[in-house]
Amino acid sequence: MSDYGGGDDDMQDFGENEFLDDNLIDEDDIPADGYENDLDPDQTGGGEAALNSTDYADTNQNNVVTSGEAGGSNTVKALKSKKIADENRTTTPYMTKYERARVLGTRALQISMGAPVLVDVESETDPLQIALKELREKKIPLVVRRYLPDGYYEDWKTLVEAPGSSPN
Repeated sequence: MSDYGGGDDDMQDFGENEFLDDNLIDEDDIPADGYENDLDPDQTGGGEAALNSTDYADTNQNNVVTSGEAGGSNTVKALKSKKIADENRTTTPYMTKYERARVLGTRALQISMGAPVLVDVESETDPLQIALKELREKKIPLVVRRYLPDGYYEDWKTLVEAPGSSPN
């Protein structure tokens, strides 16, 4: 029965024509190694394509050629060279609500997994409350890395909470 009110006569059973001769694969057609050969058997030249200078003119005109090692831009040395010195930082020293949420969540997870607590917990057992207390006392051992649009980044060890951002 159809969802649109039609009868079953317009529906065909799945695999109705499954055993027709043109749907079957002969064992002779399967290669011995189990993989299809990507080359056309009628093609000559041993599988090597002939290229000329116009083959890539349209598709690669916007590519940029970099000098040096191809993977050199993603190395530790390249990342360290993009670090902005502490005295040259331009972003605000105030923590955003998103940074605050991420820092508190990360630290609470660390505390719940057995990381040492850096403040006096008194009788507190909730990891999030302990992380909040560490944040208030500026003893969270995390670094906030702020990436800038040009690929450089700033590391902030201790950020100040923005006035009025604390829900206490």
